[in-house]
Amino acid sequence: MPPLKRAVAITTLFNALCLLASCSDQQDRGVIVGSASPATVVANKLEQQSQASMQIVANSGAKKVAGQHSQILFGDLHVHTTFSPDAFIMSVPFMGGSGLKSPADACDFARYCSSIDFWSINDHAEGITPRLWQETRKSIRECNALSGDSANPDLVAFLGWEWSQVSTDPSKHWGHKNVIFLDTADNAVPTRAIASPREQLAKAPLGKMAQLLLTLSDFENRAFYLGIQGYYDEIAQTPICEPNMNTRKLPSDCLEMAKDPRELFTKLDQWGFDSIVIPHGNSWGLNTPATTAFNKQLNREQHDPARQILFEIFSGHGNSEEYRDWRATETDENGQLHCPTPSEKYLPCCWRAGEIIRERCTIQGIDSADCEQREITARQNFVNAGNSGHMTVPGQQVTDWLNCGNCTDCFLEPMDHRPATTGQYALALTDLKQPQAPLNFRFGFIGSSDNHRAMAGTGYKQTQRKRTTETFGPPSERHARTAPGDQREPEPYSIPFDPAGVGLGNLRNMERQNSFWLTGGLVAAHSTGRHRDAIWDSLKRREVYGTSGDRILLWFDLLQTNGDIPMGSETSSAVNPRFRVSAVGDFAQQPGCPDHALRALGQERLEWLCGNECYNPANERHRIDRVEVVRIQPQITVNEAVGQLIEDPWKTFSCPDDPMGCSIEFEDEDFVPGKRETIYYVRAIQEATPMINADNLRCKYSESGECIEVNPCYGDYRTPADEDCLAPAEQRAWSSPIFVTFKPSPEPTAQELVQ
Repeated sequence: MPPLKRAVAITTLFNALCLLASCSDQQDRGVIVGSASPATVVANKLEQQSQASMQIVANSGAKKVAGQHSQILFGDLHVHTTFSPDAFIMSVPFMGGSGLKSPADACDFARYCSSIDFWSINDHAEGITPRLWQETRKSIRECNALSGDSANPDLVAFLGWEWSQVSTDPSKHWGHKNVIFLDTADNAVPTRAIASPREQLAKAPLGKMAQLLLTLSDFENRAFYLGIQGYYDEIAQTPICEPNMNTRKLPSDCLEMAKDPRELFTKLDQWGFDSIVIPHGNSWGLNTPATTAFNKQLNREQHDPARQILFEIFSGHGNSEEYRDWRATETDENGQLHCPTPSEKYLPCCWRAGEIIRERCTIQGIDSADCEQREITARQNFVNAGNSGHMTVPGQQVTDWLNCGNCTDCFLEPMDHRPATTGQYALALTDLKQPQAPLNFRFGFIGSSDNHRAMAGTGYKQTQRKRTTETFGPPSERHARTAPGDQREPEPYSIPFDPAGVGLGNLRNMERQNSFWLTGGLVAAHSTGRHRDAIWDSLKRREVYGTSGDRILLWFDLLQTNGDIPMGSETSSAVNPRFRVSAVGDFAQQPGCPDHALRALGQERLEWLCGNECYNPANERHRIDRVEVVRIQPQITVNEAVGQLIEDPWKTFSCPDDPMGCSIEFEDEDFVPGKRETIYYVRAIQEATPMINADNLRCKYSESGECIEVNPCYGDYRTPADEDCLAPAEQRAWSSPIFVTFKPSPEPTAQELVQ
């Protein structure tokens, strides 16, 4: 059939099916089913914490537990619905997705599935049209209106979006930042979400022919497949706002852009509403170029110390805490990128690319000198291709790469860990362009989920991997040919990367990423109350901490005679600082859901939304195994090597075999002699329990400790749907740092000397 006739036929059939499936229906905010949780449920949370803190006091002999506020509240400040473009595509049923998930679903999930205390919606601003932003605002207000007593609500929902900036050029890559607001009223929040410019933003990743094929092969879900075009048409039909204008003067019906953090902060300043900006997914190599470093953001142009006060240390992408000196790619004295040699605990993927080609070449009996040259070429091709380096090796599969790119001595590291974008690296940096007023990052640490299925606080149980993580892939071999994956023949040579015709799933190694998806973390706030203003105040003063998902109770104070100073604080001292840490493990979980969740949602919605598994604590708590202290001394000269300024761990304290918690005190005897600012934070580490993908690629090791074979946890049919890929891991909580500057004691006066 001639191309024109074929196009007409496809369009005709597409439109006919649309009439049957109502595929023009637009997503909306949905309907919240559950009202406020019973008051007894809320009261029980506070009572359990009170009992735990009193037990620590009794066990430790301390006068009180560290921390000066009445309760610890758990939340998730990073939740997506299918208003986000990536979440929309990840919800495709034939790829194992669960279909459309609305803001209303997120509210019900937070209240009754995960039973957290607060959450924020953070859909990608790139896909939030004016209509969807209006729907988002309405849904968040509806969620709060159903929370019972406004002074003591069961759940607080915050409004926000994600500014998602990505570039293959490290100098132009700024990463992802969540923006959240105190208020929710239309006159107290921006009229539009503010996005980052993206190429092909409004282009559907699946053409009409693909949508038709999916419709015919999965007719039960036809409305979803035929609705893909409408979703992207809505974005395409939204005009881009005029650049370089005051945000308050722009029309309400355009899509607004900010090209870098400075422009984002400027626009937020123009609105003038109370907001917090949270960097996240920072060391996640799937999106982050290998040579990206946080130092380009630590300056008075690209950093806003009043807004950018929290750092997402842990999420479903993994752990962005730990710094290492190795790099995935290095730059020589001429500014040219090259592949570094492996170290004892790190194998660069560019190096592994050379090994793969060398192995193939040798098997085919090709001359050794030729194979050696092909190996060298393969390394450089990989480096030149950036985050798409895997595509320079024809026919590559996840198993070929072994554990390259892994931080093998990190806790639950993300795929292709980028050390120069971690929390430790950021805290060690100093901008010394103005020597009399040096600039440092002052981040508090949080965890969150970054869930794209409207599931706030997913880490409460390590079950149902394909529901509670971002695992993505066709559930049957029948659909495998339409899924991301390298369909080329394995060749004994590398090829330069050509992005033409490469889909997003292959442009980034999504197939390998499935082995690294986690259920995500939580943010915990030391708060004077459950209401919105109290939680916001905790966030603003950084008296917060992050967890890897479990609801570990953690207190961390600098002890002083005139009043203890809690985590997140800045202070000065003329004497050696002394600290107290107290921690209590999370409750073990019972199967199923509590009765009040079933009564609120009904069996059908409980099964669809929660998978019949809710936060359902037993009476027993997990034991805290140990407490680790990290000490960082920020740069005082530009030539100080960051790795030498980070002591991790600086101190380690074993905890007693007691499920009622652990409390220790310690002092830094080096502080006064060192006479320099020092940053302290702690990790409370729980006894090992099973976690999804905790062993990510599941390496088989040689006697010398080298990974020689991997057993990936696939997102598709190759790993059974009921296989959760569990492995033991020590869940943990990270306190926000305490920042202590050295302040010399004043010289005594003559009168004081006489006295």
